[in-house]
Amino acid sequence: MIVVVGVCGSGKTELVRRLRMRGLDARVVAQEHSEVRTLWRHLGNPDAVVYLSASTRTVQRRGRSTLSVAILSEQRRRLADARRIATVRIRTDEVSPEVVEARVIACLDGVRTTMINQPG
Repeated sequence: MIVVVGVCGSGKTELVRRLRMRGLDARVVAQEHSEVRTLWRHLGNPDAVVYLSASTRTVQRRGRSTLSVAILSEQRRRLADARRIATVRIRTDEVSPEVVEARVIACLDGVRTTMINQPG
């Protein structure tokens, strides 16, 4: 399972939709709304954690105009642990959903290859 976390408006829902269309088990975790630092683990032990970030300006431009700098700062604080352990981190400000998807797939393919090739 792949869990996707990030601030509001960073592209989580779109990325999960695209990953599911590829047949991957991907889920959005609303970590940014929870004080539970490891909420992303409540679905089980994920194979990968994808952390999406976006600037306040980008988030507001994407239709979240009511989100203030303070609110987004708090969301980033709540996401700190997920960001720290993330398998993939992508800043989505200047990239299309297609590019985000391609970068995630490339990183996950690398992770899977590394895991398969490790002596065991």
